[in-house]
Amino acid sequence: MGYYVDEHVKNTERVFPGQGRYGKKRYDMNENPEGLPKEFVDGVLKEITPEFLSIYPEPDRFLRKYAEFLGCGVKFENLVATNGSDMSIRYVLETFGEEGKGVVTVSPSFEMYWVNCSILGLKHVPVTYEDDMTISIDKILGAIDEDTRIVVLLNPNNPIGNVYTDDDVEKVIAKAKEVGAIVVIDEAYHYFCEKTFLPYAMSEDNVIVLRTFSKLMSIAACRLGIAIGHPQLIHYIKNSKLTFDANSIALLFAERLIERPDIVEDLIKIEKEGKAHILKRLDEEGYEARGGQGNFIFVKPKKNAKELAKELEEKYDVLVHAYGNPLLKDFIRVTTGSKESMDVFLEAFFKADTL
Repeated sequence: MGYYVDEHVKNTERVFPGQGRYGKKRYDMNENPEGLPKEFVDGVLKEITPEFLSIYPEPDRFLRKYAEFLGCGVKFENLVATNGSDMSIRYVLETFGEEGKGVVTVSPSFEMYWVNCSILGLKHVPVTYEDDMTISIDKILGAIDEDTRIVVLLNPNNPIGNVYTDDDVEKVIAKAKEVGAIVVIDEAYHYFCEKTFLPYAMSEDNVIVLRTFSKLMSIAACRLGIAIGHPQLIHYIKNSKLTFDANSIALLFAERLIERPDIVEDLIKIEKEGKAHILKRLDEEGYEARGGQGNFIFVKPKKNAKELAKELEEKYDVLVHAYGNPLLKDFIRVTTGSKESMDVFLEAFFKADTL
């Protein structure tokens, strides 16, 4: 074939999520297993008229309301909306990354960081977990050098759920400043641990916080992410982004959600109750389970984890996440939700996990 293909794109190996998940019991991708209240969804859908669909997206009204919703001194000029937080990741790496230069992340972590490094020709610098599944902040600091352009911290980290302290983050920000690097703090799971590093995005000129509406906010299908940072950083990201990136349906649902703090509070309460419930039940049955700080837990089954995941799907239509990573290969990750949804999982799990 005689056509040109970018070498970085050509050499990137991708694994995409499995299809056919509709109608199954989904505990594999940290979505809300049950979704938003039906009456809320029905009410928003009534606003989607033929005229609404015929107009290009206008994100500014939502962003102004979202700035007020966030607090912490956030203003409109600190925000940009994107087509999911994975597009925020792409824009940040495109804008502040440099070909051949370093992007430091914990490993394992959300795969779209190393995938985008590969696509863009950036040097991914993984800092591996300790054997006890903790993260060494000293190793992260040691990985930051003159070739580093971006440092990524997920708080809580996906997939294990570790969190950082203010002291940890301040050390990383200071080291990144020494070498002229941007610090990305990905808060996809922020609502499940309450701690936020948003004030650093307001006070520092090299910090970007990412948020998503796919997890707690339960509109993964709509695709909406937000990047938050110093106005100059946001200006550069806007220079890079597509003109009509975040779609109008996502923006409408997000706007109506932040107008309903009662729904947000209920979603947090429901997940916490469900998580406590499943951890208690697993402990009663003698299972090793790690809670972490996200809307997920790790469970060590009696069977081989990958074989169990396959059996749960094929026999019970239950989806969980199993890993090839040596650190995680003995565990399955299970999304947490309501007590009712946890009981559905547990019924299938206890039947399937017998030797």
